[in-house]
Amino acid sequence: MSDLAITGLLVLSLFLILGSGVWIGLTLSGVAWIAMQLFSARPAGDAMAVTIWGSASSWTLTALPLFIWMGEILFRTRLSQDMFKGLAPWVQALPGRLLHTNVVGCTIFAAVSGSSAATCATIGKMTLPELTRRGYPEHMVVGTLAGASTLGLLIPPSIIMIVYGVSAEVSISQLFIAGVLPGILLAALFSGYIMLWALRHPEQVPAADVRMTFMQKLSESRSLIPVVLLIAAVLGSIYTGFATATEAAAVGVVGSLVLSAVQGSMTWGTFKDSLMGATRLYCMIALILAGAAFLTLAMGYIGLPRHLAEWIASLGLNQAQLIVALAVFYIILGCFLDGISMVVLTMGVLMPTVQAAGIDTIWFGIFIVLVVEMAQITPPVGFNLFVIQGLTKKEITYIARTAFPLFVLMMLAVLSTYFFQNIVLWLPRQMT
Repeated sequence: MSDLAITGLLVLSLFLILGSGVWIGLTLSGVAWIAMQLFSARPAGDAMAVTIWGSASSWTLTALPLFIWMGEILFRTRLSQDMFKGLAPWVQALPGRLLHTNVVGCTIFAAVSGSSAATCATIGKMTLPELTRRGYPEHMVVGTLAGASTLGLLIPPSIIMIVYGVSAEVSISQLFIAGVLPGILLAALFSGYIMLWALRHPEQVPAADVRMTFMQKLSESRSLIPVVLLIAAVLGSIYTGFATATEAAAVGVVGSLVLSAVQGSMTWGTFKDSLMGATRLYCMIALILAGAAFLTLAMGYIGLPRHLAEWIASLGLNQAQLIVALAVFYIILGCFLDGISMVVLTMGVLMPTVQAAGIDTIWFGIFIVLVVEMAQITPPVGFNLFVIQGLTKKEITYIARTAFPLFVLMMLAVLSTYFFQNIVLWLPRQMT
């Protein structure tokens, strides 16, 4: 059979198995089994056992369940309850006032959870009713939450960065640090958009609350300060080289346990719920990673990655054209798959092409995260759109329309990081 026929058969198998409701990780393993059985001489069972054990026993991957557990612990503290109260006094003077709590809140919680869906749900539960009650326009409240919650993927510690680092064999510590400045850039663009909107529509912005002194603001924010210090300690230990990503994750877990105990929110029930929540989420991700590793091996035996790389090379695309093509590809793919599945499905095939084009793998990791963020608010299967729909009961199309200006700002961020790559690479280079 030709490469095109083999590819078509495997893609059809993938969608048929997915459409039948089988879990993504098992679907990937099933397609890999079909490929190995039909088009390879190596026994599929032996290949599957070796590959899945190798991917599941990776030491680098240990950081993932630890960071997930850290987020689960802090999620169950008073952080989510106190965040609005702590942030509101600091943004009152900015044009747009309390709308900025969506952006700042998502930025802080992103550094806790590592997941855009968790960030969206947590901050949304807090800000949607409060901002609506205070009279802020619904389309701005919903749109800024949809866009800003995607920062959960970019601000370290990010689950998808760990997945990319393992899949592409790239330093996770450097990826984390590389995400800091692009994350700040994107948050600044979102806040800038809110300011411009507020200056153009001042009549739609409710009046400010009572002015507070600096000490009063600090007093209101006292519950947030320990969490911010914990995040700074985790990222600072990675940046200074004092700890690897896995060791920093362990520090984060211990710190979050201490913090929740001091706050009085750590009970046996809370501990058990956080551990079970982290276990369930990690097992789901690990199953996807194992299936993707087996599929990558099967593709290698068939020779599809090499043939795809040769085909792309034959198109004569320069680096910029390749980046544009990949951005469109991932945005379309994001209409049907979640971010983790997108990364693990494509890395084995695309990395040889990316490296051959001379694209820095650290920069490419941040690029992938940015375009996956864009896919999170792209209908029909943008995950964040579904989360907000669950919170607001609004139509997906309405939510997507309100988020579209922030989608455009993400495109601007991608262009900025391409033309000024030091935004991504400067901090990682300071680590070496």
